[in-house]
Amino acid sequence: MTSWNELRRDGLDTDSWNWLHPSEPARLAYVTQRLQDQPGPVVAVSDFMRAVQDQIRDWVPTDFVSLGTDGFGTSDTRGALRRHFNVDAESITARVLSLLARRGEIDASIPQQAIDKYNLLDVLAADPGQGMGDA
Repeated sequence: MTSWNELRRDGLDTDSWNWLHPSEPARLAYVTQRLQDQPGPVVAVSDFMRAVQDQIRDWVPTDFVSLGTDGFGTSDTRGALRRHFNVDAESITARVLSLLARRGEIDASIPQQAIDKYNLLDVLAADPGQGMGDA
């Protein structure tokens, strides 16, 4: 699979096959197959709006959160813009910790510690993100 759209198409095709063949063993969508035995939550991140990643939500067999660039944001650096939308590495880390805490897998105070440590409420605290690969 090469895209969120292709993963959705596969999920829809799988659902369609399953309801049209009720006497056959149910098939699993590709994304379900790949994630069904994996531990932990799934955090889907892109520089697209969250609706793009949300296309696969129905076939993710565990806790799922999408992070994306919904809305309008202006910033002087790519890093600040990613922080504004919470799609920078530090925000992703804090979000994963939040999910793990909600699942009872880590202490509930750890996500707040990460938010404070990385100063996630201040877009100006973000790495400017002008290094290699951040064109």
